[in-house]
Amino acid sequence: NPFTTNTQFMFEHNLPGQVLDIQVRIFTVSGKLVKSITTEAISDGNRVNKINWDGKDDFGGDLARGVYLYKIKASPIESDNISASESEFEKLVILK
Repeated sequence: NPFTTNTQFMFEHNLPGQVLDIQVRIFTVSGKLVKSITTEAISDGNRVNKINWDGKDDFGGDLARGVYLYKIKASPIESDNISASESEFEKLVILK
C-alpha cells in the first residue's frame, strides 16, 4: 500500500490451526461498497497471508485512483462457540 495494479491483504488473528472464512470488504471514502473478496484459509500460526486483489470492483471495472477503506472479517468455519472478529477500517491507496 499504495499500489498500482494489485495488492495483497495480510492480517494476524488468534485462531491458529482453524479453517477461517475470510471476507475483505473495500469501500469508497463515502461508504459505498465497491468490492467484496471472500475466501477460506487454514493458518498454521496467527497470520493469514496472500489474499490477492487486482484493484477492480465487483463488476470487473477498474477503480479510480484515490483513497479507499477496507475491513477484514474472519470467523472459524467449524466452531459454534467462537464468534467472528472484524477489523477496524483501514486505508489503502490506488495510484493508477
